Amino acid sequence: MITRRDVFQAIADPTRRAILALLMVQTMSAGAIAAEFDNARSTVSKHLQILTECELVAQQQKGKEIYYHLQIDKMKEIDHWLSQFRKIWESRFNELDQVLAKLKKNN
Repeated sequence: MITRRDVFQAIADPTRRAILALLMVQTMSAGAIAAEFDNARSTVSKHLQILTECELVAQQQKGKEIYYHLQIDKMKEIDHWLSQFRKIWESRFNELDQVLAKLKKNN
């Protein structure tokens, strides 16, 4: 049975989020990514596989090495989904600011 993962399952794991943060800065080989973690290389490879399946990262063969880079468009999908919550919280914070301003004015 093949399990379909989505981006939110992928970013739920702290190691995968750390890998995304590394790839935000530069394209890296699997070995260079694995060197950043205390986990076994096979564990990091599994994380890279999941990120690739979810299209958060893409891989490119260069000689004998496989390099990974961030898929910005997929990250934009996450940002778009989160923006609806961001708007709600910004509205609530603005309301709180108004209440605090009234309380301060009355004191």
